[in-house]
Amino acid sequence: MQIQVIKSKIHRVKVTGADLNYIGSITIDETLLEASNIIEGEKVSIVNINNGERFETYAIKGEKNSGEITLNGPAARKVQKDDIIIIISYATLEFEEAKTFKPWIIFPNESDNSLT
Repeated sequence: MQIQVIKSKIHRVKVTGADLNYIGSITIDETLLEASNIIEGEKVSIVNINNGERFETYAIKGEKNSGEITLNGPAARKVQKDDIIIIISYATLEFEEAKTFKPWIIFPNESDNSLT
């Protein structure tokens, strides 16, 4: 049997932009992607702390150490600049493997999305 478990989580980052005219996705600072083990193109769930919205999109790489968290395309309608969001990705694992799996969870500074 396989189950889905949390693989990666970027806990509470500030939205720095919303670009409705982009094709779609979420742009995430490369430093945060690397620290959370999320790769470009990976499906992610977004949870907006400010308004309760939950939706899915895919990650694209932003400039390293920029603090950028930009929702693009239709997802831009689900957030406002300065909203606080959680970004989550999941993995499908065998049940026994899932029991010992340890996800990558990071807690950036909400004020500037840095890891320090």
